[in-house]
Amino acid sequence: MNPAVWVGVVVIGGCGAVLRFLVDGAVSARLGRSFPYGTLIVNLSGAAVLGFLTGLALAPEEALLAGTAAVGSYTTFSTWMFETQRLGEDRQVRHLVANLAVSLLAGVALAAAGRWAGAHL
Repeated sequence: MNPAVWVGVVVIGGCGAVLRFLVDGAVSARLGRSFPYGTLIVNLSGAAVLGFLTGLALAPEEALLAGTAAVGSYTTFSTWMFETQRLGEDRQVRHLVANLAVSLLAGVALAAAGRWAGAHL
């Protein structure tokens, strides 16, 4: 790996994190904050994009930049778990179960659909 790739990881990773902030904020502003819709949309869209990139079978440096730097910084496991924990602390059991189930089931389905789409280009 050359230094330009690592600079790309930093720059692209920063852009992915900013995009996550913007998407999460826009979704939450539109749909409210009683349920973590913003994080859900971010993670589901990220799963679809990562599946698509996987289906493309990128070269190692391309996969590092697109998958790890861009999608890895865009999606957020820690916020998903934090928000799920908050739902539990607030005794919002239906929202907690929905957040876990939709995130996992739809995330795997969208990753698989993205992979299929990427492999068939």
